[in-house]
Amino acid sequence: MQTGRLFEIIYLLINKKKMSAQELAEHFEVSKRTILRDIDVLTAAGIPVYTTQGKGGGISIMDSFLLNKAVLSEDDKNQILFALQGLSATNTVDTKRVLNKLQNFFGRTNTNWIEVDFSRWGSGDSDKRKFEILKNAIMGKRAISFRYVSSYGEEGERKVHPLKLIFKSKAWYLQAFCTVRQDYRIFKINRILDVSMTNESFDESSYSPPPIETPQAESDSLITLTIALSPKVAYRAYDEFDEGCIEKCDNGWLRVTARLPEDNWLYGFLRSLGKDACIISPEHLKEKILQENIT
Repeated sequence: MQTGRLFEIIYLLINKKKMSAQELAEHFEVSKRTILRDIDVLTAAGIPVYTTQGKGGGISIMDSFLLNKAVLSEDDKNQILFALQGLSATNTVDTKRVLNKLQNFFGRTNTNWIEVDFSRWGSGDSDKRKFEILKNAIMGKRAISFRYVSSYGEEGERKVHPLKLIFKSKAWYLQAFCTVRQDYRIFKINRILDVSMTNESFDESSYSPPPIETPQAESDSLITLTIALSPKVAYRAYDEFDEGCIEKCDNGWLRVTARLPEDNWLYGFLRSLGKDACIISPEHLKEKILQENIT
């Protein structure tokens, strides 16, 4: 509690220039003696707080403090403000209040240079509501239930203890402890349907989730795919593949070569491209997709 009060004392003095010990005591609902002890702590910490006696006196902080006594580098300040702006999308904390304080504390005039939106295009408020439920369940340590669509298109009911939201490889995931499997699981948030928070609580301290890592396919299950994409679907190449895998051809098409698993995602991706894609290799995959188009 004292640490938060000390920070706010600095914030108030920066904005109001001068306040009496009595005014600060009334603001924080503590005794005047407590405020005087806080001022001693700030002074001992090297913060240039000083008091003046008599009429018009009070407690002040030197105007040069922001320039001469800041312990954070410019990069540190930018990183803190950037993190808070990103965090504002979760509504986890009152970031507007915190950002306003840090804006004054860091001497910044504009922190509204980035906006983070968790929702997909065209999703309306549904994605935001989903993230709100997940966030509240994680913060409140409450179990959730939902329907989940697997990578094979199968739906199933799940009940989990949500532990962490993860953004990895252009997608959001939920790390949770599955009460049925009695093990940790990773769920892609776009495939979570009809999520709801239950009345069941859980003890977060009893869990020690493993590091988040994208499962790596065995090397013998990977294929080297080479495809050509028309300019009409060129954006799909940049959406799904690293720029180093993409070669621009003279006719405007893109040639993509990548080593990746041959799985349902790949089949679906190639099918979705239709006639705007030409599979160059491997031959067996080219024949498979061609046969599907014929039938």
